[in-house]
Order: sequence, then C-alpha cells, then structure tokens
Amino acid sequence: MTRDWRAWHDDYDQPGSPLAARLVEVRAQVSAALDQAPAGPLRVVSVCAGQGRDLIPVLATHPRRDDVTARLVELDPRNAAVAEEAAREAGLLRVQVVVGDAALTDVYADLVPADLVLVCGVFGNVSDADVQAIVGHCAALCATGGTVLWTRHRREPDLVPTISEWFVREGFAPVAVRTPAERVGVGVHRHLGPPRPLPPGSTMFEFRSR
Repeated sequence: MTRDWRAWHDDYDQPGSPLAARLVEVRAQVSAALDQAPAGPLRVVSVCAGQGRDLIPVLATHPRRDDVTARLVELDPRNAAVAEEAAREAGLLRVQVVVGDAALTDVYADLVPADLVLVCGVFGNVSDADVQAIVGHCAALCATGGTVLWTRHRREPDLVPTISEWFVREGFAPVAVRTPAERVGVGVHRHLGPPRPLPPGSTMFEFRSR
C-alpha cells in the first residue's frame, strides 16, 4: 500500500513521538545555521519539504527572516498547500513552495548554491546508493560555508556514521550528529570547498514510497 504522506505528518503533533522529537532538533539546528550565516541575503532549499514544518515556523520568528529566499520542493500537492498557507500566514513573501519532483536538479538550478540545504525525511526512503549520490549532489547544492541539515533513522543497520563519512569525503566538516529520540538521527555538515556545478537534467535519487 502506498503511504499517505499527508497523514504521515500527523505524528509531528503527537507529544513524545520520535517525529516530534526530530522536529524539535531540526528546528534548533535550522535556527543555529541562520544565526551563524554571514550577513546579507541568504538562500535556502528544502528537498522533499513536506508541509514545511522544519523551516517555516523557524523563519517566521527569526531575525534573519527577511534576508532569506527559500524554495521548498514537494511532490504531494496537499502537503505543498499546507506549506504555502503557512508561509503566507507568516508573511514570508520570499518563501516559494514548488509542487514538483524534488529529485530533479533543474528545480533548484536558479537558487543554488544555497546557504542552507535541508534534506530531511529523504535518506530513510531511498536506497543506500542513492543516499551516497545525494551527498555528492549536496556539494553542488550548498555554497562554500553553507550548511546541510539531514535526517536518517538509526535502525539497524545504522547508516548514520557512514553518511557522515560520505559528507566528509565530499568536502564537508561535521558540525553535529544528534539522536533526539530512539533510532532517530539528525546530522549537520558544513561545506568547506567551492560548490560544484549542478548537473542539469539529472535525477538525484528515486524516492521509494512505502
């Protein structure tokens, strides 16, 4: 049976759930990344953004909110509509929600390299080979000094340590790897090198709906 990705978000609203704990940690790391970002305009992209809960509530109250131009890419139009409404209610006029395939490089082409790249809820729904491929593409999505924030479950076999190693091999420095709830991983890496060219017309991964 295909998973209902709108209903999946309901666990965010359940106190004590792993997803609720993950959300708290991700939002804290988003806020920290914005705090540490250089002065001036900032770019943010969110891959498989869902309802935008990772980013939009943080931007709504953050001092850098008006510096940020963001693009949230989400395939499910129901979730995208929730994100769009939340952005508008918060007066975040530079937040764009795109209904489309987040795996396609072309959807990000005019907004990268970005200062913050969110890859949350992705690594647990693609093959290990695609996780490694996404990490490589992050070196094109992310600006020098920019931050990638990612999540992955920590069920066995736990891929989180390997993902961290892949980021280091691609020119990133580890900032934090947290486990805010049992079997939940949240990672933060900072890009040290120059951004690579983003290959046009490429598919970065295949999302496995299950």
